[in-house]
Amino acid sequence: MRPSTVAIDGPAASGKSTIGYHLARHLGYLYLDTGVLYRAVTWAAQDKGICAAGDEAAVTRVANEAVIEVLPPGVDDGRKNTVRVDGEDVTWEIRSPTVERDVSPVAAYPGVRDALTSRMRAIARRGQVVMVGRDIGTVVIPDADLKLYVVASAEVRARRRLLELRQKGKDVTLDQVLAGIHNRDRIDSSRAAAPLRAAEDARIFDTTDYEIAEMFSKVERIVDEFRGQEYDKEVAGESG
Repeated sequence: MRPSTVAIDGPAASGKSTIGYHLARHLGYLYLDTGVLYRAVTWAAQDKGICAAGDEAAVTRVANEAVIEVLPPGVDDGRKNTVRVDGEDVTWEIRSPTVERDVSPVAAYPGVRDALTSRMRAIARRGQVVMVGRDIGTVVIPDADLKLYVVASAEVRARRRLLELRQKGKDVTLDQVLAGIHNRDRIDSSRAAAPLRAAEDARIFDTTDYEIAEMFSKVERIVDEFRGQEYDKEVAGESG
């Protein structure tokens, strides 16, 4: 017996997207990183000249009207999906520091969350999906078969994000990225609408000391051992 719906939550750069993508391939399921939807809305608002971090009403209209597509990767450049907004490929544009700066305020807008949550739930109802985000197990699909909450130290997360940005030619420093991580954590955890937190029945997965291969091995074991029972929330330091 394997879980049909897997919810993976956690702070920025914790490894949740990498884990979720691998797990979806391992299971043969659909992979949906819901963060790209919020990033796409942020990019679309900025592209229209809207102050994404200040004009809630205008950004909410964008969230309701924009045609956002999350597709299998169509280009071999390291992407996990192809993201299009109104037909334009914005896969890497939505990872820019400018979007990174504004996406947390945008994701905190109740109207934006409502617009995108309904889309996510429709996908989840089909089953066989690994959905990654910040409120998947608590708000979007609280009845998910398996919930993981992925964490890592802020310093490790900043180094991971810095490597990703530099591989894409972005000229940023570790201090800048770490400051962004801390700011993102603060906003995500304190927002009124669906704040970032672990679901009560989520399994905590601390990736601070894991290399990628170790992450993959452990998450495969978690799923392969799934029997529908409630898991112990503490994974850090688990033996065997």
